[in-house]
Amino acid sequence: MDSVITVEGLVKSYGSFTALHGLDLQVARGEVHGFLGPNGAGKSTTIRVLLGLLRADAGRVEVLGGDPWHDVVELHRRLAYVPGDVSLWPALTGGEAIDLLGNLRGGLDETRRAHLIERFELDTTKRGRQYSKGNKQKVALVAALCSDVELLILDEPTSGLDPLMEMVFQEEIEAEKARGRSVLLSSHILSEAEALADRVSIIRDGVVVETGTLDQLRHRTRTQVRATLERAPHTVEELALLEDAHLDGTHVSGAVEADRVGEAMALLGRYGITSLTVSPPSLEDLFLRHYGEGNSVAGDAGHVGRHAKPEA
Repeated sequence: MDSVITVEGLVKSYGSFTALHGLDLQVARGEVHGFLGPNGAGKSTTIRVLLGLLRADAGRVEVLGGDPWHDVVELHRRLAYVPGDVSLWPALTGGEAIDLLGNLRGGLDETRRAHLIERFELDTTKRGRQYSKGNKQKVALVAALCSDVELLILDEPTSGLDPLMEMVFQEEIEAEKARGRSVLLSSHILSEAEALADRVSIIRDGVVVETGTLDQLRHRTRTQVRATLERAPHTVEELALLEDAHLDGTHVSGAVEADRVGEAMALLGRYGITSLTVSPPSLEDLFLRHYGEGNSVAGDAGHVGRHAKPEA
């Protein structure tokens, strides 16, 4: 696989606290890769290493074929980063900030710049100090999406945007994917990742615990089944194929492994099916496998590396 990001055995510690415990991550060229996990799981530390803001303690890290710590200047001309808490130059207008960021990254597409400003309904004549949080995010997104770069690294990019602007963001990321642009998308919004990501990686306590396409991950999680039958089984034990089966008259609910859905349908068919709902696991279900009730997450370190700013 032609990869724009390759991480193998990444370790990063802050004093006695280890934030990353041998993390592996691979982002293929031309894909949108969802990077999922709650605050404290290690997402931001990983991204800071990828950006050359922190130096890895151990492991191999490669971005666009280079070492992000040693080749940081060259790599930042080929990638664009949008954090979840954007800081702008107070005296520069939004338009000036977009142009400055574009020039730092190797240029920007003026036609796309105008298109994105219109789509995000951004007033580029206001100065940085006048912008709300959401409008600061818009400036950073427009600057990233119109830049001539190969890779977008987006860390909670829709923070502060209203639902309408979140939809615009999703549409524009789809357009970037169609152009062959590669995207690493770190997000708390599972529906956003589910809509956009070709593959996802779920991080827990500094390691990636699941990675793959949604279809691949769904095969590892149970499918929910609800049915109304013509004839009720005598006892719930007759539905032993269903896990956590519940019988209420002719109404049946339960769960089944993804590769046994056909068997479950055949079993229910013996009683006659008048209505049926089969719900494959959502990304939220997959996520909750690792972050369900009783699962705690170690706090991600609050330290930052060179050029990095503390997160809010």
